Amino acid sequence: MDSKERFFFKEAGPTKRPDLSIPTQGTSFQSTNTAQDGSNVISPTISGSQIRDINYYISVGSKGGDDEDTFPNSEDIHVEDRHQKLKDYLKINSKITTIQEGLAQHGNSKLLNDIYTAVYITEGESGEVNNEHEVRPFEKTALQETPILSNDIFRSIVGKDKPIRTVLTKGIAGIGKSVSLQKFVLDWVEGKANQDIKFIFPLLFRDLNLMRENKSLMDILHPFLQTKEAGILNNNEHKVLFIFDGLDECRLPLDFQNNKILSDITESTSLHVLLTNLIKGNLLPSARIWITSQSAAANRIPPEFVDRVTEVRGFNDPQKEEFFRKRFSDQKLANRIIKHIKSIRSLYIMCHIPLFCWILATVLERMNKMESGEIPKTLTQMYTHFLNIQRMLRKRKYPGENERDPLWYKASIMSLGKLAYQQLEKDHRTFFEEDLTECGIDVREGSIFSRVCSEMFNTEFGLYESKTYQFVHLSIQEFLAAVYVFISFKTSNENPMLEGQHCSKGKDIYLSAVDKAVQSENGHLDLFLRFLLGLSLKSNQDILQGLLIEKTGSSQTNEKTAMYIKMKIKEKPSPECCINLFHCLNELNDHSLQEEIQSYIRSGSSLFARLSSAQWSALVFVLLTSTDDLEVFDLKKYIRSDECLLRLLPVVKASRTALLNGCKLTWRCCEALASALSSKFSSLRQLDLGNNDLQDSGVKTLCAGLGNPLNKLDTLKMSLFRLSQSGPERE
Repeated sequence: MDSKERFFFKEAGPTKRPDLSIPTQGTSFQSTNTAQDGSNVISPTISGSQIRDINYYISVGSKGGDDEDTFPNSEDIHVEDRHQKLKDYLKINSKITTIQEGLAQHGNSKLLNDIYTAVYITEGESGEVNNEHEVRPFEKTALQETPILSNDIFRSIVGKDKPIRTVLTKGIAGIGKSVSLQKFVLDWVEGKANQDIKFIFPLLFRDLNLMRENKSLMDILHPFLQTKEAGILNNNEHKVLFIFDGLDECRLPLDFQNNKILSDITESTSLHVLLTNLIKGNLLPSARIWITSQSAAANRIPPEFVDRVTEVRGFNDPQKEEFFRKRFSDQKLANRIIKHIKSIRSLYIMCHIPLFCWILATVLERMNKMESGEIPKTLTQMYTHFLNIQRMLRKRKYPGENERDPLWYKASIMSLGKLAYQQLEKDHRTFFEEDLTECGIDVREGSIFSRVCSEMFNTEFGLYESKTYQFVHLSIQEFLAAVYVFISFKTSNENPMLEGQHCSKGKDIYLSAVDKAVQSENGHLDLFLRFLLGLSLKSNQDILQGLLIEKTGSSQTNEKTAMYIKMKIKEKPSPECCINLFHCLNELNDHSLQEEIQSYIRSGSSLFARLSSAQWSALVFVLLTSTDDLEVFDLKKYIRSDECLLRLLPVVKASRTALLNGCKLTWRCCEALASALSSKFSSLRQLDLGNNDLQDSGVKTLCAGLGNPLNKLDTLKMSLFRLSQSGPERE
């Protein structure tokens, strides 16, 4: 029985057939009908008959009668038909059921339901949207945050009657925003969640960028609905959801203040006018809107038009393990790799990023097969290993070409890197064939480029059949751009950032890169800068053996670059810019990183007001992934307060000794501190809490943590406490 037929039939349990037979022997029926107002009546009398199995014919949609709403009218049937056809379309044409695992483009797609690992999402208040480009750790601070499931994203806030209309979900590149959207739509298509929504229209900003002429909303939705079906959307009884993925890729001028008002979904206008009116609620005010964005671009939507802000934080610790166990069918190998990752703090912390997990899994799997090589510990090392693995795989697959032209791979990577850099400077992530041709890239099937670069580059036909190209992930574009700039300098002494000017000193290329990144308003060169500085180290150049004529590098140059970065930090640019510069010091293996962060945090009392929770987490991430020794954590080198301790609690857990004495701590921090003591991930062995006003309640809370079997503390100092005479009561 199909969906249409279900409207006309109602399933029921077994019932007894009613006895409709009429006994007639010895019985006659007399008509009791009477004609009125001069009318004649013809009323036959039935006798000697039996009546069985009466068939009822009911006209659906007839007017009047008590049962008028018992059956749907033709419009309801049509809506249900379009509802099912939309689900079928999304399942077949939008590839929501499968996912290209990691970066592979050809022949390596897997069912999303088989490999999907949920990411941790937190809910924030609508209001100020803080800019943030760089990675942040998942390590949860003791400050209050509310987790939310993606399928509950439009569930109303408890205690508030106002429905959630517009949701803005932010997060860094590779953190899992798009895949979470894909799973949301797939669950809806398969009838698992959000079935109160009648229509979902998933749209990519990079597709919308390609639309030059004026369009109506119905024109945009043409792949899903026909223009004559506009009434379906205008009917407020049908819940409709628009998903716009990738606000950071939007090239449209979203002017929410000056754009004209639009309320007709069939009226053609410029696309940016249409989008601003849809988001503001002038167009389809009952429709729901879900927008995703990298954090740096999230402020393009004014906060007054956003009902809920959420942030994808990536994998928590159990989710990290779940990912690797799903990634490897060989569970012994999975266990071995998980053990390796946990043994290196910086790697384990960075695994909160799903994309990084996949690249790491690819690298470690290959290194395990070769049974050699040092496990990478920094972001640049990881991506350099990944690029080198692609080179080795292609070398084995096309041995003849290697013999004929040993530089064929380098030429392909340099062409791709040139494209990556030129488009990154423009902040473009989607390209056209002419962009590739300009960089000497032959996109024809079977070309050297197609064989070399298929793991890092995608060709797509968008929703509107426009052929475009993009790197499989923004971080791959940023890394290849850095490789191109670095090799151009090393082999030709040219600096592409200075439009072909020659460089006399090695530091020139790095200092000019620092300047360009600091001057960027949206941080689009941040990761590029980190990669470029990381490539200056000889250890990373060793991995790039096939791309460099000779390995070069100067510790003196790196020291000068580090000094220049520290000078920029002291100029106090935006917090997100400072955090990225700390990352850069980490890539340079600068051992004064902890001291620089301590100085930055102590630099002013207004810091707590300036730094968002995300920015604090990013600072923690830098500390945890640094090469600095975290043996001893001394809160007095930062700021003596409960809040600073709570913000830096993940660093406390990673240290063996925590000096918190004389830091103006109160009972407010004790619950979080007790939780840290009872964490299986805590490394704490010595803790000094002397000379703090913890009071009876705080000490009682701490005792609960100390009594936990997972507590590993050997030494606890608690002198000069302010307790009542009786002390904390024991239960």
